[in-house]
Amino acid sequence: MAIPYVAGEPLTCQQIRELDILAIEHVGIPGAILMENAARGVAEFVFGLLANPAADRVLILCGPGNNGGDGLAAARHLLNAGVEVAVALAAARERLTGDAGLNLRVYERMAGVLLDATTPAGLEAVRVAASRAHVIVDALLGTGARGAPRGVMGELVRIGNGVRAARRVAVDIPSGLDGDSGERCEPCFRADATVTFVAAKVGFQRPEAAGVLGRVVVVDIGVPRGLIPGRAG
Repeated sequence: MAIPYVAGEPLTCQQIRELDILAIEHVGIPGAILMENAARGVAEFVFGLLANPAADRVLILCGPGNNGGDGLAAARHLLNAGVEVAVALAAARERLTGDAGLNLRVYERMAGVLLDATTPAGLEAVRVAASRAHVIVDALLGTGARGAPRGVMGELVRIGNGVRAARRVAVDIPSGLDGDSGERCEPCFRADATVTFVAAKVGFQRPEAAGVLGRVVVVDIGVPRGLIPGRAG
């Protein structure tokens, strides 16, 4: 049985960043553990969407930052559960460092399918994988990003949005959505569900955000409850 998690009040992106710093630097929780917890929440949600986990296909779009690291770790969990997974990497693998780089290396050592979207051949392979996918996961840009997804990331967002048959899941926040203002850029990933971490973001309450968020699911990643506004009691 999963431990219940009751989220507190919506938070700004800066508040979320400060909570990460407190958890890592002051409490001593390694960032890799927070990422692992986040990824496990995403993987469990995605697994629950699959009608036939042994046959359904999942495509995860990963950027070079921590959001991409969450996606790679989630891909590992799904792969380990027997799900057919492919990861589309939106940046040269050398750009993935720290915890994101760690999860990329582990995923590769598990023989996970990795598509290099920075090359024409790789991008075409992503289009094919997207057309076959039952679920497409957006792990391109996190709450620290500003403005529209550009270049390869923008193209991956457009590819994901263009597959009508697949269900779309955003990791923490749809790429192209501002977590504070709720404003959405073009392109913006149109999620059927958003698995967000620690708390909903204040921008999620804005009417213009509703069309790209879908259902919002808040996941506990292990930040001590006493640090989170609205959850101290």
